Amino acid sequence: MLKRLLSQLAVTLLWLLHFLPQPLLAAMGSGVGRLFFLLGAQRRHIAQTNLALCFPELDDTARKALVKAHFRVLGQSLFERSLLWWSRPARLNRLIRVDGEEKIRALLDAGQPVIMLAPHFVGLDAGGVALAMRFDALSIYSAQKNPVFDALLYRGRKRFRDQMLLSRQDGALATIKAMRAGRPFYYLPDMDFGRRDSIFVPFFGIQTATITGLSRLARAAKALVLFTITRRLPGNQGYVLEIGDPWPDFPSNDVEADTQRMNQMIEAQIRTMPEQYYWVHRRFKTRPEGEASLY
Repeated sequence: MLKRLLSQLAVTLLWLLHFLPQPLLAAMGSGVGRLFFLLGAQRRHIAQTNLALCFPELDDTARKALVKAHFRVLGQSLFERSLLWWSRPARLNRLIRVDGEEKIRALLDAGQPVIMLAPHFVGLDAGGVALAMRFDALSIYSAQKNPVFDALLYRGRKRFRDQMLLSRQDGALATIKAMRAGRPFYYLPDMDFGRRDSIFVPFFGIQTATITGLSRLARAAKALVLFTITRRLPGNQGYVLEIGDPWPDFPSNDVEADTQRMNQMIEAQIRTMPEQYYWVHRRFKTRPEGEASLY
């Protein structure tokens, strides 16, 4: 009971935050991010380990600065989620710019299924909201353990238009059917989901358990893949959702090569804004048989 009351209080505080100017939210979030860095020993260790693995060329000072920058932008994105969940569309349109919307519309108008590959940058939810304001889309939803936060996140994802949220347990057939019906698929495959449906391919030169869904779904639905990157802009200027061109020659006849290509493309984008990738996730948790944990 106490846990539920505390959760409801936290949601109320988040709701109050959305009335504040975005620069003030960003400043508060940056401060909380610094606090997370100091107090969150486990997540700090995960982020430091990930960055040591992925950026061995950085010295300890540079790597620590990058970890700190990541926690600051992570805190900012957390506070700015209050805007995504409760602000009016006019304010959200000022907060999130979309570049390349016409690419999706042209493909959908032609009856072409679309997969929007969306890596886990801190602006991921901002990009998802911008997409939901424009299209009846499809995405995968993972239920949260806390029922109060689960209800909040679910309502936030369903806030605009007619959004379809599937779980991983719903299977590929439901996803393919929705894409063929004209729903662009906002797809987030770059996390460690364990051994099921995964193969080991390089990511920053490290053999990494990676699900093969992008290649398999694109082939089954005859879908085109568009890279969809959400950047948090400097100087508290909000976010930009960048929609790329369809990938040529994808999928191929080699699922492993396709999956490695996906990781290479994500890695290239991470290098353009390394502080904004979700480093507090144990991306290298699942190891090949006989290999010790990296964490």
